[in-house]
Amino acid sequence: MADHDLVLKCWGAVESDYKKHGGEVLTRLFTENPGTQDLFPKFAGIAKGDLAGNADVAAHGATVLNKLGDLLKAKGGHAALLKPLATTHAQKHKIPLKNFQLITEVIAKVMAEKAGLDAAGQDALRKIMGVIISDIDSTYKELGFAG
Repeated sequence: MADHDLVLKCWGAVESDYKKHGGEVLTRLFTENPGTQDLFPKFAGIAKGDLAGNADVAAHGATVLNKLGDLLKAKGGHAALLKPLATTHAQKHKIPLKNFQLITEVIAKVMAEKAGLDAAGQDALRKIMGVIISDIDSTYKELGFAG
């Protein structure tokens, strides 16, 4: 609970503009981790220089952060929220687990810069996401996806 509280105390700043922050998260993910953009067919043709400010990237980033907010607010009781998400990411999107770790690092950076998440809060976010990623991995294994 303490980890969730550390992260949630800064979440309001993120939540206040999911599109802006979500666009920033995905733009950085795609720029800092070449190859991740290819996992999103809708964005595969967008030049790196055109990612920032792209309405579709921002909209999808908002979806990502909105769902993350729901998971954070569940404070560990996220099974019902996570199962369908993990299932679509395995069966439809084919997203390898390492990409959840990559986006975690980007979210930690963006939250530090835009929402004042300090080092302890960043560590707390990593711990929370470690549990979430482990739970995603369990679903992946149930579905036979090597993720």
